[in-house]
Amino acid sequence: MQRREFFKTSIVASAAILGTNLSAGTTHQPKIGQTLSKMAFPEKRPMITYSDRPPLLEAPRSVFTRGITENDEFYVRWHLPDIPTYIDLDSYTIKINGLVEKDLNITLKELKNDYEQVEVVAAMQCGGNSRSAFTPITGGIQWGSGAMGCAKWKGVRLSDLLNKAGLKKNAHWIGFNGLEKAAYFKTPNFVRELELTELDDHVIVAYQMNGEDLPYLNGFPIRLVLPGYYSDSWVKMLSDITVTDKYKSLFFMDKAYRIADNKTEGETPDHLASKTKPITHMDVKSVIGYPEENMKIYHNSEVVVRGVAFDDGHGIDKVMVSTDEGKTWDEAILKQENGRYAFTEFRFGYKPTKYGTLKFMAKAINRLGVEQRFAKDIPWNRGGYKYNGIDVITVEVV
Repeated sequence: MQRREFFKTSIVASAAILGTNLSAGTTHQPKIGQTLSKMAFPEKRPMITYSDRPPLLEAPRSVFTRGITENDEFYVRWHLPDIPTYIDLDSYTIKINGLVEKDLNITLKELKNDYEQVEVVAAMQCGGNSRSAFTPITGGIQWGSGAMGCAKWKGVRLSDLLNKAGLKKNAHWIGFNGLEKAAYFKTPNFVRELELTELDDHVIVAYQMNGEDLPYLNGFPIRLVLPGYYSDSWVKMLSDITVTDKYKSLFFMDKAYRIADNKTEGETPDHLASKTKPITHMDVKSVIGYPEENMKIYHNSEVVVRGVAFDDGHGIDKVMVSTDEGKTWDEAILKQENGRYAFTEFRFGYKPTKYGTLKFMAKAINRLGVEQRFAKDIPWNRGGYKYNGIDVITVEVV
């Protein structure tokens, strides 16, 4: 059986179980209200836990009322299970080789002392964040909405490191690899590639997060920071940077983290797109952090809806909130103080005048005029990537 047929057979089975219309696929609100683990990983608070090897940790929604995500609440996503449990900082280096004038082996001390130090505040989000919104179920972690965060990253511009090495005339692609390894020798390393044209001064090699060393689970001691891009390109425990003239065929570029290459970026379970492309830039999105799902709020009380919004760096223009299931919308107050790649905080005051069920909806609009759509209008895709439906929280007015 070919891989494509196997995939179609699998989703037929899942659709039968769920009673889903297989021919179309549906998209809805992602799951909400998951239970926090009773145990905490090192440097982390108890979080929503999907796996301990590799570590897969999701932040609860309550985190997303603030523009900066605390290190101990920042989500964790590794792809391969073999992660070093000890790193000798005295011998740790980043190797830069390939089509460069001179190979470099840069120590952490040299990174901190021999180059200009810069900071960038940027949101980071897994490409599969909110994957639980897709039915039939797609492959991958069935995240709710917490596989994201925003931090102040400190490090050195990648361009400064490449300039020090000296790029040769035919340099065109850059490959990045980290220290995570597969459990089986045939499993490919997690390597990502970028074209030189994709880099700017906001792309940094970071060793610090919110004024502290990177947490171990978030890529200590060094990770790539690529503002505006989904986090699959933000390589953790960065160890190798290789410059080439041609694109190198790789599993995590050619098979994983891809979406339909068409106008809607959508497909259906029984008509998968024949042409796909890598996911890169993040779509506009907002998440309500308060109130939380099924919370009880008091009749005629003053309720302040709070949350965050972001996109790929064009910037958030407005966040609109609805209390009548999307019939009318009112503008929220924004707090924007950390730059265009960061979370924009929003708040919206409301006094409920009716008892019973109340839904708060939030949608962000960026400075290009692109806005979030209702969940049902987000096209299904086989990877469960790039979900950005209008966020909905249901509460009870008592």
